[in-house]
Amino acid sequence: MPCPLCGSSAARAAWRAQGVVFVRCASCGLWRQDPQPVAEAIAARYGDEYLAYETERHMDYRAISLLSLAEAGLRPEAAPPGDAGPGGERRRSVLEIGCATGALLSAFAEAGWKATGVEIGESMAEYARTRFGLDVVTGTLETAGVEGGSFDAVVATHLIEHLNEPRSFLREARRALRPDGKLFLVTPNSDGFQARLMGSRWRSAIRDHLYLFSARTLPALLASEGFDVEYLGTWGGWPAGMRPAWLKRPIDAAAKSLGLGDVMILRASLGARKEPVWKRTASKR
Repeated sequence: MPCPLCGSSAARAAWRAQGVVFVRCASCGLWRQDPQPVAEAIAARYGDEYLAYETERHMDYRAISLLSLAEAGLRPEAAPPGDAGPGGERRRSVLEIGCATGALLSAFAEAGWKATGVEIGESMAEYARTRFGLDVVTGTLETAGVEGGSFDAVVATHLIEHLNEPRSFLREARRALRPDGKLFLVTPNSDGFQARLMGSRWRSAIRDHLYLFSARTLPALLASEGFDVEYLGTWGGWPAGMRPAWLKRPIDAAAKSLGLGDVMILRASLGARKEPVWKRTASKR
């Protein structure tokens, strides 16, 4: 299959993990699962069993996600309470795609944001509605029918790597944002220290991940879909539980400072669509 970022069909490396194969594009370096599962098979993975997995740790996930979003400039407490704040400010709005149990989204609702979620798993969407009282649509961003130009923030944490069509997702995210809105993405970093150290044993080389982005490939994809990346940060380095344990703190700190963390977060605003560097270079030859 051709690379969705640059269109090349050439691949130069492969990882085999959990019964699937990941190849790396020889042109742009994007890792992808090849062949890709069909959309119906992907949706079937997010049923009651996945809900049980999520609810075991969703409040810990909420705390970690809030810290990473704050680092990128998004804090729930920044929103005025109610329909309007002092002086009649407009109530801020957030759309979380792949909101799972709603644990993270509920932090924004509690702080006064107009909070909307989209979740492909029906059992998780129903949990978010009943447990947290959230407005959650079951489906994908492409099928949810969200109002265009209406959200101050679109958030997707650990989602884009699960999608068959990351470009389609980004186009819908762009449509959903207000002109001054921001997109926040959290995803594994395939060029991080841990990925380089572990290779096919990397914790993010799993069957549920269809693409593995880096600090080069994801900004390039965003730029080609009309986003300007304003912030990119990473965290995590030494694998948890790996010996010697004393190395974790210094290596985590070094990986973060060098942009080689295991996970990355990006903040992007609306801009003009741009060709990736490798396409511009090729056109001049």
